[in-house]
Amino acid sequence: MPEDVRVALEEADAMAAYRARPDYQQNDYVGWITRAKLPETRQKRILQMVDELEKGGVYMNMTHNPSARS
Repeated sequence: MPEDVRVALEEADAMAAYRARPDYQQNDYVGWITRAKLPETRQKRILQMVDELEKGGVYMNMTHNPSARS
């Protein structure tokens, strides 16, 4: 996990919420953040991830129901 992502999760006390997400979601978040070309975009994506984890029920701007099974 990139340092800036780890720090953001720890500062927001959102690491447990991040770790509670399925592996594919954790990987999607990190991949999406690291693919940002501009530092501003990277920071915006980190903030969106943290916000979604804090709110719960949201994943990449989509409804996330952790109890639903595919």
